[in-house]
Amino acid sequence: MSSKGNILIVEDDLSLGYLLMELLESDGYSIKLARNGQTGLEQFKKGPFELCILDVMLGDTDGFQVAKQIRLENPDIPFLFLTARVLKEDRLKGYALGAEDYITKPFDEEELLCKIAVILRRSQQVQEVPAQFCIGDYHFDYTKQELVYQNQVERITEKENEVLRLLCLHQNNILRRDDAVERIYGEKDYFLGRSFDVFISRLRKMLRNDPRISIENVFKVGFILKVRDEG
Repeated sequence: MSSKGNILIVEDDLSLGYLLMELLESDGYSIKLARNGQTGLEQFKKGPFELCILDVMLGDTDGFQVAKQIRLENPDIPFLFLTARVLKEDRLKGYALGAEDYITKPFDEEELLCKIAVILRRSQQVQEVPAQFCIGDYHFDYTKQELVYQNQVERITEKENEVLRLLCLHQNNILRRDDAVERIYGEKDYFLGRSFDVFISRLRKMLRNDPRISIENVFKVGFILKVRDEG
């Protein structure tokens, strides 16, 4: 039977690591387990992988640093953090790095499998949607995570990339906030919604050079990306 996908797990608690490996392999995935950040990076370079699961607290470093290094190798690889820490600051830091999700221990096994399936399905569907968008005087390249204005290229984060794509796909129509949060994070949650709002604010600043462009709030519903015609 063919594998559902290759997943790298970086976890210094080997008991938990082997538990995760057994769980995911029984669900049809091919797994590589690394017990520290350095080994994880070495395994990643041997890839390919469709997903990385990173423990935040590792013996030689932390998952945030590993995520940064992985992104240098492959800026498109999805990853999620697994940790016993429940600080909101950690969650926001993880999402700012582009994490697909931030899962706290102990976790529900069925929920984890569901989240992984959602992440991989979304990743596989990327090539099925438009990747190039004109937003007023801006050009947005989804595949390269680039926003271009007058030949000036700005590289945006993965989450900014996903939010902007959804806005573009719904241009001049309402993008429902709850639907967008669930689409991007795999679940609806108050703190995830607040993180989503932060990305909206960042995108407004990035698009401010063209006065025809606006991202308008629709109270308690969502947002509309509007591009007014000239004249």
